[in-house]
Amino acid sequence: MVHFSPVRWVVGLAVVWAMVLASLVSVMGCTKKSKDLEIQVPGQGKVTLPLTETLRVRIETEPPSLDWHKATDTTSSLITENLMEGLVGYDFSKAEPDVTPALAEKWESKDNRVWVFTLRPGVVWSDGQPFVPQHVIDGFKRLLTPATASEYAYFLYPLKNARAFSEGKTTDFSTVGVKATGPLEVTIELDKPMAYFPFLLTHHSTFPIRQDVVDKHGEKWTDPAHIVTIGPFHLKLWEHDKQIVLERNDKFYGKKAEIKYLVGLIIQEATTAVNLFESGKIDAMNSLPAQQIRQLKARKEFKQIGNLLIQYYGFNIEKKPMDNVKVRQAIAHAIDRQQIVEVLAGGQTPMTSFVPVGMFGYEADRGRAFNIEKAKELLKEAGYTDLSKMPKVEFRMNTNENHQLIAENIQAQLKKNLGIDMEIKNEEWKVFLNTVKMDPPPMYRFGWQGDYPDPDNFLNLMTSYSENNRTRWKNKKYDDLIERAATESDREKRRQIYAEAQKMLVEDDVPLVPLFSGVSHHMIANRVENYPINILARYRYNEVRLK
Repeated sequence: MVHFSPVRWVVGLAVVWAMVLASLVSVMGCTKKSKDLEIQVPGQGKVTLPLTETLRVRIETEPPSLDWHKATDTTSSLITENLMEGLVGYDFSKAEPDVTPALAEKWESKDNRVWVFTLRPGVVWSDGQPFVPQHVIDGFKRLLTPATASEYAYFLYPLKNARAFSEGKTTDFSTVGVKATGPLEVTIELDKPMAYFPFLLTHHSTFPIRQDVVDKHGEKWTDPAHIVTIGPFHLKLWEHDKQIVLERNDKFYGKKAEIKYLVGLIIQEATTAVNLFESGKIDAMNSLPAQQIRQLKARKEFKQIGNLLIQYYGFNIEKKPMDNVKVRQAIAHAIDRQQIVEVLAGGQTPMTSFVPVGMFGYEADRGRAFNIEKAKELLKEAGYTDLSKMPKVEFRMNTNENHQLIAENIQAQLKKNLGIDMEIKNEEWKVFLNTVKMDPPPMYRFGWQGDYPDPDNFLNLMTSYSENNRTRWKNKKYDDLIERAATESDREKRRQIYAEAQKMLVEDDVPLVPLFSGVSHHMIANRVENYPINILARYRYNEVRLK
């Protein structure tokens, strides 16, 4: 899915409490007669949210964008995936997640290259306008249009001529492989067969769009007063850096949401969120501070599940000393991942490969394992015969308690094992995303939450044309391998192709260092039933019930 972004603001606990409590009293004050919540909605005045119909969840940071074609992080996608629908969705009731009908009631392909999607009849947007095939086409076009500058345009590159259009080699969108072939039919033509193609359409970047709304309101089209959506909720209030309130969309085509309101309280420090959970101010939170994991595990409200998520440290291979492949290889050998997961104490799995545990293509022994002597040898080969003269390495990360623990551990390991001084710099999430986009530091933290359960979703991330590849590493042979694997129908041959690609990525060129495969931790109040916990961390709240 998107960049993994559990962000908390590191400030004094007393200051945070003062801010949060002030917000809760002034913005969401309780009435004297009940525990119902009150909010001020522009144009509507004071609105009361009955607590018996309101789910309160912790949001870890201000969403950078609710534009589903531009959003790149898990916080933004948590909101947009409750506001919107794609042609297909996910069924998590099976052992392995599978696609299920959403805006498309069915689809078929005889050769895995031409796909025909039949849309549901009678579906309308939140403003009552009918949903038609052109909205799907407009969504694809906007995602691929160079001016949109979407970092996920490459998700649609399998479509005929899509990459040429996205790269500006043609301006004629009619040549791209998507057409309306009936009043309720969309036909998609790919360059090559791809059996798992429907999985790509679960991603928020491929969702349809109301281009007329975008054209009318410009950059403000995602404001509550303007946004038009088609999912189980619609946007009622967005108080930046405070809260987001969603209201049940009674025009939704499917089963209406069990809850009427979803309130996302923006609480950046995880320890503060835990305190608010314990005092009954929030009903659920989806990531927990490592310092409290052992204590919280004993609580009946605690839930845990393995996740298709990896955390890694990336290198800007154009900046010294990371422009030397021997240095990158040495750092990969100098990090003991087992230490890191012990610090986190959350059941994570140490990783040296780039495909997470539990997914086809995972190889436990792929990559550069912890080996101090090998690391020192590689540094000498890089020209650093005197380890005391190793240059300081700038490292950046988004401000986060758990990320800080990991960074300090790796900082100590690199100093002890290689004499490398790692200078840690923290940035607020939106600032950090812009930093790694515009001018990546020599070394930085990132994570990737799976968007669909296929190794392509992880390994395609590091292709030369992926806008999510911030390492500046480009390798044509690697690109060719990933593209060949995507069309390979023989499972074992496909596995071998991915093994070769991973060797290039984590053993030979090393533009990044994998650290561990993730586990998601939750605190869920006893009054909450049917909370969405799954290996892809897709939080759709329309089926949540409140006791």
